[in-house]
Amino acid sequence: MPRSRALPAAPDWLTSYLPSSAASDLYASASPQTAAHWHTMARGLAALGDQSGGVQEQIARQIRDMGLTFRVAGDEAERDWPLTPMPLIIGGDEWAGIEAGVVQRADLLERLIGDIYGHGQLVAKRHLPAPILTGSPYFARKMPGMAPPSGHWLHVCAMDLTRGPDGQWCVLSDRVRLATGVGYALENRLAFSRATGSLLGDIHARRQASFFSALREGLARDCQRDRPRIALLTPGRLNQSYSEQAHLARYLGFPLVEGRDLVVNRDRLFVRTIAGPKRVDALWRWIDTNALDPLSFDVRSTLGVPDLMATLPGGAVVANWPGAEVVESRAMAAQMERLCPLLLGQPAMLKSVPSWWCGQEGALAHTEQHFDQLLIAPAFGSAEGLGRQPVVGASLSPERRAALLAAMRQRPMDYVVQTLLALGQTPTLVEQQLVPRPFSLRVFAARDGQGRWKVMPGGFARILPGDDETPALIGTGDLSADVCIADAQKQSSIGHTMLDAPGVVRGGAILASQSADNLFWFTRYAERTEFTLRLLRALLGGSIEADASAHQAGVGGVLINLLHAGGAVRALGMGEPTLDICADALTESDLPGGIPSLIRQLQNTGRALRQRFARDFWLIASRPMPQLRDQHPQTMLEVIEELLERLSALSGLIAENMMRGPAHAFIDMGRRIERALSICRVTRGLQASGQEGLNVLLELCDSQITYRSRYLSGAAPLQVLDLVLLDPDNPRSLAFQVEALVQRISGLPPLDDRNLPEQTLLDARAILAPLQAQSIADIDSGTLHAIEIQLLSLSDRISERYFLPNETVAPRQQGALLS
Repeated sequence: MPRSRALPAAPDWLTSYLPSSAASDLYASASPQTAAHWHTMARGLAALGDQSGGVQEQIARQIRDMGLTFRVAGDEAERDWPLTPMPLIIGGDEWAGIEAGVVQRADLLERLIGDIYGHGQLVAKRHLPAPILTGSPYFARKMPGMAPPSGHWLHVCAMDLTRGPDGQWCVLSDRVRLATGVGYALENRLAFSRATGSLLGDIHARRQASFFSALREGLARDCQRDRPRIALLTPGRLNQSYSEQAHLARYLGFPLVEGRDLVVNRDRLFVRTIAGPKRVDALWRWIDTNALDPLSFDVRSTLGVPDLMATLPGGAVVANWPGAEVVESRAMAAQMERLCPLLLGQPAMLKSVPSWWCGQEGALAHTEQHFDQLLIAPAFGSAEGLGRQPVVGASLSPERRAALLAAMRQRPMDYVVQTLLALGQTPTLVEQQLVPRPFSLRVFAARDGQGRWKVMPGGFARILPGDDETPALIGTGDLSADVCIADAQKQSSIGHTMLDAPGVVRGGAILASQSADNLFWFTRYAERTEFTLRLLRALLGGSIEADASAHQAGVGGVLINLLHAGGAVRALGMGEPTLDICADALTESDLPGGIPSLIRQLQNTGRALRQRFARDFWLIASRPMPQLRDQHPQTMLEVIEELLERLSALSGLIAENMMRGPAHAFIDMGRRIERALSICRVTRGLQASGQEGLNVLLELCDSQITYRSRYLSGAAPLQVLDLVLLDPDNPRSLAFQVEALVQRISGLPPLDDRNLPEQTLLDARAILAPLQAQSIADIDSGTLHAIEIQLLSLSDRISERYFLPNETVAPRQQGALLS
């Protein structure tokens, strides 16, 4: 199809928005009805803002509100998801052929995996070269002979497609290891539909909700009990597509778990929750087979579940079956069209990019003869002279060409060559203009409740700045686009979001132990940071004399010793100035209790909870530490005040916006324990320091205004101590913290139905009872020290009861866990 073909004529007011230079293969070959949909979309986008500037900003706002991010390999920071306003539109008639080809390809992959790990007839009859299996790093040598009880090796698969120069769709790669992009396809549709109102309905775009319902029902169908629990296994928050996994798990209603959240007992899989272990019937894995079970595959893996393979004979569903990714190699892709008639009895509807595995006879000679017209790629992940990246033969220098050919002659089985293919192009909105850009389309298929393949009506489009056939999800400079399958007739009940509304529910899903742990420590770090900042502010902003020595007597010395005990400053030397001590606490990132370290720990813990936090909350929590320009007291106070304001904002958002449930209980328990410990420590240090110490104590406990409104006299020992220790109505008092702890713990789900208080609740009540029964005259430094020890013990008890244990997996011969 000629690339110079112009778009159909547009109205005069749209000419600058939809220029004739935006010719593309996908648009130029569209049917008249589909071309009309392209124009309807372009007009609609233009109407939403000044030459689309408005709609671009609206989509960007939706992306930020939804928290859609991604991480390029090598980056530490996340980036906002790059969604272009112009979707990729495919007509319903053209899509029918793609859909049929995808279903056939999914059946082919299923049969191929079944033969590889089953009877092995393809290798035995020499239809499939054995080195293609044994050379692949994804061939699971422990899996032959192990078949899924359900009979399904695949539950979800994906294929990267593009439109060739002849107008035919072809397969760039198969993806069964990870269905990366399926969550982003959902998010693209959500963000686009929210920003553009009825535009999707105007072009008669198909809904996507039925695909996700089918995926959920297909996994549930293969489980061996009613109302099964299905979990999504993630490698963790540092994974490039963690945001996608979290959004997908939330939409499907699957618990998002890491390997350490799961435990195997008596050949059954359980997730550790705050209510005890809960049975998991199916696991949608987003980690490689090699990392799945360290006892069966790679012993170095920390991502998987020890002894997971023992659960498979008992009926545990793992999607996709371990070892399925062996069919993803480029060497296998070169065999697909030849294997299709053998396994399915029919020719392939979707052709692969013409490829040759150099381990086969004649392939290396063909490569040497046509080297400059070929793409040379590693057959199994990496190869000598290439690493992991393919190269175009014509782009190599004579020296590198000679070295690569020498390596290929030495080990030809490590290489695959492909015909250079110009990717199809689609109109793309770039800087308020439509321009043709090459694209690849990732389509997804999932088994439904009847075990049949359901293809997502659409998919994930990757828009590239130049020709690139690498099967990555997204990279620097790339864009993504919603994919719309547009029919001639309008569908019934097209919603603005194009997604089915869920049923009304209240409450939340199970709270995994690790999530509870992170919630608990997030506010502990926040409270610890706030207390350290208050100590620094008291040293810098008051009338305290603390310049003579770090070991001096008086209020300043007490505060400095508290900073040292908390790891905020280094070992103190005689005569060190207060300003130097405060500057150390504000700048030294190597100090465990220093402000930079505490903020880093706060943010690292918060990243694991990213999907539980609103955008405004995370924007505040993730803001970098302000730089300290100099050691002037006023400069340091400005930094301290800014950080205290941030922490106050976080506390306010938690108090006002967070749902009251187990998650809120743990985030509040962390705050109460840390605050109670701080109150005990600072009171023990300052209660004998005279009126100056009492005034500082009121300041550190944020109780000055309350004291002044209650007493006309200056700070008096009993009155101050009663306010900060025993007053149950003071939200900054010790009694208030412990009473809140009792309330939170008593509201958590028990391990059994005996209705007896658990030890954590008994321990919390044991701390509260003396505080309610004693007068302030009965509480001395020894009493406070004893309460500190009790609080630390309670923290340990909470960790032992609700969080992940330190020990390894329980032996299989032990009794069954609760389900």
